[in-house]
Amino acid sequence: MDAEQIRQLEPKLDQFLERFADCFHRKDTRVHLGVYVRGQLSELPQKSVEPIALEAGVAPRTLQEFLSQFKWDEDRLRDRMQHVVMTEHAGAHSIGIFDETSDPKKGDKTPGVQKQWCGRLGKVENCLVTVHLGYAVEDFHCLLDGELFLPESWDQDRARCREAGIPDTVVYRPKWRIGLELYDQAIANGLHFDWLTFDEGYGSKPEFLREVAARQQHYVAEVPRSFTGWLKAPRVVARQYHRGRRGRGRKVPRLASGSRSARRVDELLKDRVLRDQPWQPWRVKDGEKGPLVWECKHTFLTVKDENGLPGQRLHLVIARNVLAPEEIKFFLSNAPPQTGVGTLLLVAFSRWRVERCFQDDKSEIGLDQYEGRRYVGLKRHLVLSAVSYLFLAKVRQEWGEKPGVDGVPTPHSHGGSGAVLVG
Repeated sequence: MDAEQIRQLEPKLDQFLERFADCFHRKDTRVHLGVYVRGQLSELPQKSVEPIALEAGVAPRTLQEFLSQFKWDEDRLRDRMQHVVMTEHAGAHSIGIFDETSDPKKGDKTPGVQKQWCGRLGKVENCLVTVHLGYAVEDFHCLLDGELFLPESWDQDRARCREAGIPDTVVYRPKWRIGLELYDQAIANGLHFDWLTFDEGYGSKPEFLREVAARQQHYVAEVPRSFTGWLKAPRVVARQYHRGRRGRGRKVPRLASGSRSARRVDELLKDRVLRDQPWQPWRVKDGEKGPLVWECKHTFLTVKDENGLPGQRLHLVIARNVLAPEEIKFFLSNAPPQTGVGTLLLVAFSRWRVERCFQDDKSEIGLDQYEGRRYVGLKRHLVLSAVSYLFLAKVRQEWGEKPGVDGVPTPHSHGGSGAVLVG
């Protein structure tokens, strides 16, 4: 924002930040909350600590210490932010979205940095990766939480972790496990999600899908084409099993003799159940260049349980890009059987909302510009960036269509109200 826009919004921003006042033990610490957020909302070309501090007339070292050393409760700040979302932005068809983002970094001192896949650059590069939980309802979206992905090489070097201030309780765990931790925390704070959705990096993990289902949470998961299951569940028998044909046998559930093996979802398109089903075109959302249309087929798939036996029976939606037919996506959902394909597609194609959050958070807020060496500083930077983004999201929703606020750098909205059958 420019100076005049900040001046117009100053009373609203002060009122917004006052909600977080009790997360700080001292007034002279709390004042830096306003410094940091105003810096992130400003027109500064770079929004790391030093330019923000210099613009505000604060010593850069002081603002660095605000992030990494001063005593204040970043967890309470996150919880308060989530409470604001829960009380003021709840609505029907709320969607939680798991995703991660990566940022290139130089050196080896930034917490969690190493050569790993950097989605931002599309190659393996020295970067850090953070996992996030996004939230979308109607035309509103924001980030609710984020956490560092700690690579195994870091976890195995606890001296390096201690140097970066990474607690012994923070260890390597898969990104999907981090996502569940963020989800559980949000639920504990009173948030509700009608749906969860995530890409195939998460959907490819059967254990993750079972964990989400165990939480009684509906989801629409993109899965890789190599994901396997049965269109018709095979018979399971529990017959006596004699090891070496000696002793008393034990009953072991297993597939009946001659049962067909589970097949890849991409191979199921050749099965007559799907082969003979016509593709149905759906407008999944309105993009910047017009309607985005995908054509779909739908059936049900029985997936394997933890023992490799027939487990849950899930919706299987196969979607093909009308403009690029070679682009095919596969989605599974544990929604009730009567749930319409349009609803499933609306959820499945909502991941752009968290991608938009990342794009805006980096281009407007400075999410990717953390330059510190301490874990607590990174953690605080993530939650402060989410607070700044939440303020922008609220401004756009409340004032975005009113005159006098043109040019405010806000989260963009290009989505329609849902998937609509074309024809």
